[in-house]
Amino acid sequence: MRRAALRPDAWLIMLASTSLIAWSMLALDGRGLTLPAFCTAGMLGAVPLSVSFDLALLFNSPAQLAAGWALMLAAMMSPSIIAPLQHVRDRSFARRRAWAMLLFVAGYGTVWMIAGAGLLAAALALRWAAPTPLLCFGLAAAMATLWQVSPAKQWCLNRCHRKPHLAAFGAAADREAFDFGLTNGAVCAGACWALMLLTFFVGQAHVLAMILLTLFVVAERLESPAPLQWRWRGAGKALRIISTQARMRLGLFATRSAC
Repeated sequence: MRRAALRPDAWLIMLASTSLIAWSMLALDGRGLTLPAFCTAGMLGAVPLSVSFDLALLFNSPAQLAAGWALMLAAMMSPSIIAPLQHVRDRSFARRRAWAMLLFVAGYGTVWMIAGAGLLAAALALRWAAPTPLLCFGLAAAMATLWQVSPAKQWCLNRCHRKPHLAAFGAAADREAFDFGLTNGAVCAGACWALMLLTFFVGQAHVLAMILLTLFVVAERLESPAPLQWRWRGAGKALRIISTQARMRLGLFATRSAC
């Protein structure tokens, strides 16, 4: 029996449902993935860095950390993969679209799970080097700002828009769908790592920071590829779209009111 192909809108419904469920679980938990509680007790500055990593694993098992990070990814990154997933779907035959899209997600998720381990290690190292919470947050914010205006950040954003040729048949098609997930996940992590790192240091506002970051990342992806240069990168296009839509709706409302 041939494997049933996904309906044109079924995958979007599945993606939105996954994100909604993940956000609901994060909201119920109230914390998301933060640094271990002992990090706020001033202990990290008093012990060697290697010991702080051991304490992190003592208070949070690797399985717990991996599950928390995977939940964050499902919530935050689902909107960011709509465009590349659509590309995979459009370049695949109907009978193998679901499989190709799953391979892309597997590659994308693999990169981000590895990146999560690196970000947690970086957060612990930063917390150890600057044990004062305010100083630690300030250093993370400075790093995020510097990365946001750098040409390297623009390079990653430009590559996020890349839509490579994908083979249509056999092992080559499977490999290229998975490789596309790996490369897209890598440049996405490259674009977002500094802002993601910053969310580790906002305490009880962690979930709110994740929501704001998700909206910012989605808005940032609307921008077209640009030259590599030092400049601020933000959500200008998204704000223009919102402003235009608001003016149109207000104008329509005023016209109806006048009638």
